[in-house]
Amino acid sequence: MAPLAQAVTVSLEDLKKGTVSLDALREAIGPDSLGILIVKDVPLEFAGLRHRLLSYSSYLGNLPKAELDKLENEKAKYLTGWSLGKETLRNGQVDTLKGSFYANCAFYVDPSLACATPTAEFNADNFPEYLSPNIWPPEETLPGFKDTLEQLCRLIIDVAVLVARACDRFADGEIAGYPAGYLERVVRTSTTTKARLLHYFPEEPSSSSAATKSSRDDGNQDDEEEEDDWCATHLDHGCLTGLTSAMFIDEAQSLPVVTESAADPLPELPASPDPKAGLYIKSRTGETVQVRIPRDCIAFQTGEALERITGGRFKAVPHFVRGARAEVGRGKIARNTLAVFTQPNLGDEVDMEQHITFGEFARGIVAKNTV
Repeated sequence: MAPLAQAVTVSLEDLKKGTVSLDALREAIGPDSLGILIVKDVPLEFAGLRHRLLSYSSYLGNLPKAELDKLENEKAKYLTGWSLGKETLRNGQVDTLKGSFYANCAFYVDPSLACATPTAEFNADNFPEYLSPNIWPPEETLPGFKDTLEQLCRLIIDVAVLVARACDRFADGEIAGYPAGYLERVVRTSTTTKARLLHYFPEEPSSSSAATKSSRDDGNQDDEEEEDDWCATHLDHGCLTGLTSAMFIDEAQSLPVVTESAADPLPELPASPDPKAGLYIKSRTGETVQVRIPRDCIAFQTGEALERITGGRFKAVPHFVRGARAEVGRGKIARNTLAVFTQPNLGDEVDMEQHITFGEFARGIVAKNTV
């Protein structure tokens, strides 16, 4: 079992005051770091918004297929609305273990926007992955869903702005030629930021899973190869990714079905019944470690665009996720979480030497990861 790592934690108040020490920032995001920073003492409304939205993830994942089909956008390679079985894993197999709901967060910059702002090079016809408007479930299907998602994403991006400001302060003294205030400007003004609400479906016990468990217990498989099948080891391709802690729900006990036009928050298990379930990071030394995000905190990890922009001084975080393994007596355990990817605008350069824009960079990533 991978060791548990303790991520650097800072308070929201210290971020606001600019008093987070450079040593703490170096330990969190510097060359020898895990590349993840946890923020505590976040606004009080965060807890309720998180509980409601992650409950919606189970409601959404259990909607009838006919309803989910209406939320798909094939033209946009399923990067708006609902996506299931459209992403390829490291071994080339199609991922059917998790469903995702993608939402553009351009509303953070301008409430009237439903997607990124087009450029001379990128428009809805040639890059619908980022320039297709959001697709929301009807209010009668999931009452309150859109409002809850937008509120929580705004809160997370507000905190991300302060984390970005701290990163800029660190970079000013560490990276020659770093553009002053670059990352804060990206997070505050970008219309390409995307949210991904994830629902890791309960695993069904089977003879194959029992065989996998047996080989795992016998030490006959490479840890990373067999552990990352829920979400293959990857890099986020943005700048900063905001993450909530995961919510574990026993869907055998708490049926996620909308009743009487209400989708009430579901009971959250106190912890995962499978201690191996969760987020794993490959450290700068190559060691795979598990990182746990406290329920009342928001975590931020660095992505590939930021690595390119800083010439490798900020490293993107290789990471993967494991759901809860099915075992007799555990119930039907779903894992729900939210990731908010703050990213440069489509026309912003992320490679100053080769003059590659974020739109060009993102297009290549999307082509590689989708079927």
